[in-house]
Amino acid sequence: MYLRSDYPKELSIELDTCKQPAYIPPFPLFRSIIGESRPLPSSPRLQSMGSQADSSLQSIRYHRGSLQLLDQRKLPLDTVYLEIRDAVEGWEAIREMVVRGAPAIAIAAALSLAVEISKLEGFSGTPADAASFLKNKLEYLVSSRPTAVNLSDAAIKLTEIVMNSAATATDVNQVFQAYIEAAEVMLEDDVASNKAIGSYGSSFIQNQRKDLKKLSVLTHCNTGSLATAGYGTALGVIRALHADGVLESAYCTETRPFNQGSRLTAFELVHEKIPATLIADSAAAALIKTGRVHAVIVGADRVAANGDTANKIGTYSLALSAKHHGVLFYVAAPLTSVDLSLSSGDEIVIEERPAKELLNTHGGLGEQVAASGISVWNPAFDVTPANLISGIITEKGVITKTGNDLFDIKGFVHKTMSSN
Repeated sequence: MYLRSDYPKELSIELDTCKQPAYIPPFPLFRSIIGESRPLPSSPRLQSMGSQADSSLQSIRYHRGSLQLLDQRKLPLDTVYLEIRDAVEGWEAIREMVVRGAPAIAIAAALSLAVEISKLEGFSGTPADAASFLKNKLEYLVSSRPTAVNLSDAAIKLTEIVMNSAATATDVNQVFQAYIEAAEVMLEDDVASNKAIGSYGSSFIQNQRKDLKKLSVLTHCNTGSLATAGYGTALGVIRALHADGVLESAYCTETRPFNQGSRLTAFELVHEKIPATLIADSAAAALIKTGRVHAVIVGADRVAANGDTANKIGTYSLALSAKHHGVLFYVAAPLTSVDLSLSSGDEIVIEERPAKELLNTHGGLGEQVAASGISVWNPAFDVTPANLISGIITEKGVITKTGNDLFDIKGFVHKTMSSN
């Protein structure tokens, strides 16, 4: 497991300390849009997403040529969308946590570049030059947050698409068009993938706990509509349990130091009218001990070939507590979060966040509360060993352990690919 904090210094933006904890200043490069935005022409394939978008919170608003990201640093008090005009603004939005959650990061990055090239004029070069231009931009976007494999996976797939397009294209616009359409497909597919995760997860957990008419679950960080293109992964499973009429209560941790649980997950649960209770991170073990939690469901930023999973810091502690008390512990993530190139979690790069997030209130954007001069260790993620995980819920089904108590993720992925 590696720690990484070596981001391009010339691209970082120092945020002003807030006078009021509830206020977060927008990036100088961004144009903020409060309330509803003017509808712009979109591709026909995206029209079908309207009903989904109207029924749940949206972290990403996209029409061809226009991308707006919900500034999640301001939730739950203010709803402000920032207009993203190019890959540079996309990089900043991802790095500075305007948008977060592995699936949403990948989609936002891809679409930021799609918007940039949709308005690109006077590109001089061959189709091969256009493909090289896009490849370099994608590599730059991947550097924004290295732990989430969805981002690098999207970049690899999009690069392959534009390279193939360049091989047969007679005009650079054909290459750019191929990229834009592929990025839009990723947006559409993410919503369908999340709903499948919710359905599989709900059914599987109900089958595992047939002794209970009602279930209570605990989740960590934010894995709902705000962390994806829509619906959610771990929170999508909770949504599905609620829709099936079997959810007694959802417990969410505050998820310090950025408070994704108290600010975002609690916001989504209230919005969806799902019975829920917020707890301090340090109260989770005590809650599990009471027997009121029947399953823990978390998301994932990267899953190694053996099942070791990187997720928001604090996940490992929850897994240890769940194991000790005999509570089921599930990871919910799309297959794009699986990285078969890594044999174990020891090879996962772990992002280290700025010290200010611990020293100051409001995730580093408010007043200082810690003593000046204190050293800070602030990893964004930890790695939960596979032996603590009961199952991995994906859009293609639930990956369970084989007879030797090990995950055969590679076999599951290959079987899934061969059946498509």
